[in-house]
Amino acid sequence: MKPWNPNIRVQREIFDLSEESRRVTAGRTDIGAVVAFTGYCRDESETLAALELEHYPGMAEEEILRIARQASERWPLLGLTVIHRYGKIVPGEPIVLVLAASSHRQPAFEAASFLMDYLKTRAPFWKKEHLAGGAEGDWVAAKDTDDTAAGKWR
Repeated sequence: MKPWNPNIRVQREIFDLSEESRRVTAGRTDIGAVVAFTGYCRDESETLAALELEHYPGMAEEEILRIARQASERWPLLGLTVIHRYGKIVPGEPIVLVLAASSHRQPAFEAASFLMDYLKTRAPFWKKEHLAGGAEGDWVAAKDTDDTAAGKWR
């Protein structure tokens, strides 16, 4: 088995799912499954101009790396990519990408779910709404349903 390290990035730019999938599997013939989750900025009420995501540079990457290492200890992963964007993101644009690679699908699904539950509840990002028409919205509060989902991994 080839050694690997989680690919963790916090960036302003939009990522390319196809390119990231190629990277996680490059030169690997032992990977049988890659589970991909892409989270998008949505505007359910048609009032959102953008979400602004803030983070502490360095701290966010370290925290994501810490949980990525936990995932690689819990499941037999062969590759892992987590990309989280920051800055102003408009509805329809991607915010986050998790790719979990394993020999079999179940560990990849579980690891991707674990990582997303962590990112939704514990990763050091803050979201502020910018409303259509130029008005500033509120900071987005955590949801109880996200905490409940994350609780299953304790």
